[in-house]
Amino acid sequence: MSLEISGKVFKVMAEQSGPSKNGTNWVKQDFVIETEEQYPKKVCFSAWGDKSETVKKFRNGDRVKIAFNVESREYNEKWYTDLRPWKIDILGAGEASAPSSEPSVQPNAFQSSSEDVLPF
Repeated sequence: MSLEISGKVFKVMAEQSGPSKNGTNWVKQDFVIETEEQYPKKVCFSAWGDKSETVKKFRNGDRVKIAFNVESREYNEKWYTDLRPWKIDILGAGEASAPSSEPSVQPNAFQSSSEDVLPF
């Protein structure tokens, strides 16, 4: 399945690498974009191999367009899904500073008890 999405780079995680079964090294770079919809969503991608080189060029706020495949695998009776980009286009430069991770909530907009707190 091949899909396409656009958004702004929200965060680039640390590069991961290691040896593979066939003796070569693998490289993986995870990154998160935020869609530019009325209700923005954050989406995490895993770039492997040469695609990780493109991700290293990202700055927070860069506008990107990503064509990707959805892949799922089972391990110990649990399923894991990866979004793997096969084409990444940088559409525009972003800010030099990181976007705020603080939610924008008006003071006294709501009150919650410990029962209302979600784990995410």
